[in-house]
Amino acid sequence: MHQAVATLLAASPDAEGSTVTVCGWVRTNRVSKKLCFISLNDGSCSASLQCVIEKEVLSAEQWDAATKCGNGAAIRVVGGLKVSPAAGQKWELPVASFEVVGPSDGAKYPIPPAKINLETLRGITHMRPRTNVIGAVMRIRNSLAYATHNFFQSSGFMYVHAPLITGADCEGAGEMFQVTTLDVGKAPMVAGTPDYTQDFFGKPAYLTVSGQLNGEYFACAFGSIYTFGPTFRAENSNTTRHLAEFWMIEPEIAFCDLTNNMDCAEGYLRHCFRHVLETNADDLAFLEDFETKRKQEAGEAVDSEPKLRERLQIVVENDFGRCTYTEAVEIVSKVPGPREGVLWEFPPKWGEELQTEHEKYLAEVVYKKPVIVYNYPKGCKAFYMRLNDDDATVGAMDVLFPRVGEMVGGSQREERLDVLLSRMAEMGLKEEDYSAYLDTRRFGSQPHSGFGVGFERLVLYATAMGNIRDVIPFPRTVGQMLH
Repeated sequence: MHQAVATLLAASPDAEGSTVTVCGWVRTNRVSKKLCFISLNDGSCSASLQCVIEKEVLSAEQWDAATKCGNGAAIRVVGGLKVSPAAGQKWELPVASFEVVGPSDGAKYPIPPAKINLETLRGITHMRPRTNVIGAVMRIRNSLAYATHNFFQSSGFMYVHAPLITGADCEGAGEMFQVTTLDVGKAPMVAGTPDYTQDFFGKPAYLTVSGQLNGEYFACAFGSIYTFGPTFRAENSNTTRHLAEFWMIEPEIAFCDLTNNMDCAEGYLRHCFRHVLETNADDLAFLEDFETKRKQEAGEAVDSEPKLRERLQIVVENDFGRCTYTEAVEIVSKVPGPREGVLWEFPPKWGEELQTEHEKYLAEVVYKKPVIVYNYPKGCKAFYMRLNDDDATVGAMDVLFPRVGEMVGGSQREERLDVLLSRMAEMGLKEEDYSAYLDTRRFGSQPHSGFGVGFERLVLYATAMGNIRDVIPFPRTVGQMLH
């Protein structure tokens, strides 16, 4: 078996001289008359292992293969570990056996040795995982996925797979991708619309915008459950914060009120970032340096805010702030804009959703840490959120983060059938479209709560990347889909 580069670079001193086999891809290859220095990376960490190849050690065939080995080539090397005399690297590998597993023409390799910008990399999403920056991001993404399952499993939650194809619009916004087997141009029409009784499911079907409704069915049987999977929004937003396909974590908890729901969300987020700090130290250090260089190139102030690891420590070590929506509007209304000389693009107004500029101001300037805003006006929230006694607000909550804005959205769900039906009528929703959902209120209803976390927002904050398209393996956005 071959060993990972990350494992070898972290080896103890007594590993010197031990024979190892390493497989990976060539990052650089420097050749002289009798020596060849290959930097080998296998994706296990940002650092590469320097392989030192001597002409006199290898066969003529192996030496020829090594000297002609281009960037990107897949190789297998065998040798005895040696403490490196060079500064900045602990180990190197004098090579006793060399094999090209998959050749690569270095002159045509899409990723040049020189620096390549993130925008260019988005055009070659199939190759960009081989870069240090995307490698670090994806390892952190992996750690956050592990931490997600670890938190909920250790807290007694059941993992439920929600369907991707649905007939219900959970959010009621209508921003859904339709799924059909009909040839829309040739489909039989009824009253000016396609006859969906002829379609695969016999009715209109869509890609899900949320697993929440399905999650509630299971929470009403198992108590505490969570879903974690892809969701879709046909939202025409070409920004650095929106994707058409993204992943959501959606817990649902029976016999749970809004306060306990907020406690769960806070505990989950702090657990995730604590795990990343403990397991991805090298990746965080690399991304911290990457962020500094990016700011310098953009002419931004490097020391204007805490650095990446410090920002994560703030989340882990401090209780989140909490305030009502009404208090949040009052706070934001006291200033003319987010910073001196800049006015609000959207002046705050009670009854309307807080805008990203308001959310960032609360988290970055007022609280200087994550803050949970709760009890929003019913007019700007979904039908399923529990109506408060004031008949004006619902038991909704959003967790707001510096730099990102909304990280989590959640609520106590409306368990009272009569109130739920009234809210649906107000919003023009048809009871027959939600008959299964209403059954959970007819048969053994109970207070319950839940929330949703956009996984890419979580990765965005943990990596300090500036564009959400750089924290998902294959971004799907309006007007563009590659590979």
